[in-house]
Amino acid sequence: MLIFAIDDEPKMLDMLHTSIAEAEQGAEIMDFGKSSEVLDAIEKRQLRPDIVFSDIRMPGIDGLELAVKIKTYSPNTKIIFVTGYSDYALDAFEIHANGYIMKPIESERIRAEIDSLVLPFQSQKGKLRVKCFGIFEIFWQDKPLDFERRQTKELFAYLIDREGAYCYAEEVIDILWEDETDMKKTKHRLRNLINDLKNTFHNIGCDDVLIRKSGSLAINCDMVDCDYYRMLKGDMSAVNLYRGEYMKQYDWAQLTEGKLHFLRLFES
Repeated sequence: MLIFAIDDEPKMLDMLHTSIAEAEQGAEIMDFGKSSEVLDAIEKRQLRPDIVFSDIRMPGIDGLELAVKIKTYSPNTKIIFVTGYSDYALDAFEIHANGYIMKPIESERIRAEIDSLVLPFQSQKGKLRVKCFGIFEIFWQDKPLDFERRQTKELFAYLIDREGAYCYAEEVIDILWEDETDMKKTKHRLRNLINDLKNTFHNIGCDDVLIRKSGSLAINCDMVDCDYYRMLKGDMSAVNLYRGEYMKQYDWAQLTEGKLHFLRLFES
């Protein structure tokens, strides 16, 4: 994990570095006393920190403006402000900061902020990582999960979109094969997709992802780490990942995309 520590006061920067090192042992920590040095590292050296701990009141480019510039080049970077001035809190969250720590700095507070983050490219242990924003994709141990049948992935996408609600065969068939009139044929195709899902998840030890009950099918939401679900819970790291596109390869997903657009406007 790469962490930037930023403060224009040398003593405060040393304290910040020490607290981060105590809280996140093994992390690579880079110290910066000037905003210009940070931008040089991001723009010219193309470094992409996982987390930035930054003071707000600094000469030249202040922490708020710096955070916006960092996000431009590195949108997945998490920004946590460290300051002695509580009146900046509203400004910080208006730019979708991921955290806000008041000085004096304590390693326990740093640890708590890191624990509250869900880094976008790190799966929670034992869970599938599901990416709904942009192109829909499923990852297991940070590698794309492949199915034998092409439409199995779309079936799983629809179950994710339903947020754990039970889906009956007729509903799923209407989504996947809306122009198909041969119900017997489509039910057979659906059974093949469900078996493909079951077999694939069984092979990676994730049998509990699917829930079957009285001819219906659902997702166990607790078994997936999903950007869409985290956004619905108000996780700002997920809000920052959303760029206006949701499962863009599926036409039926446009309704949820509209809901997310409204939610993003409300959060802003």
